[in-house]
Amino acid sequence: MKPYQQIQITECGEPLVEIPLEKFAVESPHPYQLLGAPYQGRSPYHLRQGVLDRLLQAQIYLQQSRPQWRIQIFDAYRPIAVQKFMVDYAFSQVLQAEGLTVEQLSPDRQQALWQQVYQIWAIPSTDPKTPPPHSTGAAVDITLIDAAGMTVNMGSPIDEMSARSQPDYFATSADPVEQEYHERRQLLRDIMLKAEFTRHPGEWWHFSFGDQMWAWLSDRPVAQYGGIL
Repeated sequence: MKPYQQIQITECGEPLVEIPLEKFAVESPHPYQLLGAPYQGRSPYHLRQGVLDRLLQAQIYLQQSRPQWRIQIFDAYRPIAVQKFMVDYAFSQVLQAEGLTVEQLSPDRQQALWQQVYQIWAIPSTDPKTPPPHSTGAAVDITLIDAAGMTVNMGSPIDEMSARSQPDYFATSADPVEQEYHERRQLLRDIMLKAEFTRHPGEWWHFSFGDQMWAWLSDRPVAQYGGIL
């Protein structure tokens, strides 16, 4: 169990609502849908109403300092079936990178590889006390689009399972290009924190409001959004 999963949830009942995609940048089709993730007719582009309201506010903050820039939504609501699919897919990618098959793994080696996956991906738990953050409708993965409509280079892609995903990975680099990556990550963090989100400690792209991770990071005793399966 991760530390944030110990936070109590008192579900507030706020609805999951459709994100007005014309107000943001998005990838279409959705990246996980391209991989075959089983959305079963449900759109990933949904958030709790209070989370969406704050994301719209974050974009206003962004455009105050970077006119015509926009937030690009990579992923938002994630049903449990999709969470499981992506966890299994990530594990298969780790195996492929290592040139291994499951049959070649010792129990200890298999456990180590699963731990690598779970550094980025939440366990697809159906326990109402420990929902994956994205399955609550309170977490969103985002990056930035510049005034020319180009995706801003943040130094690593979303979902990369490496140390480069750490928000401050480039903070002490003397390389001016890598310092720019850090500054862009800081810009993203600043607008989101100003809109009352918290950032995942290990992922520069993941922000949440109202879920267990948000409560844990902001020192609140209770989360207000539970899982929507």
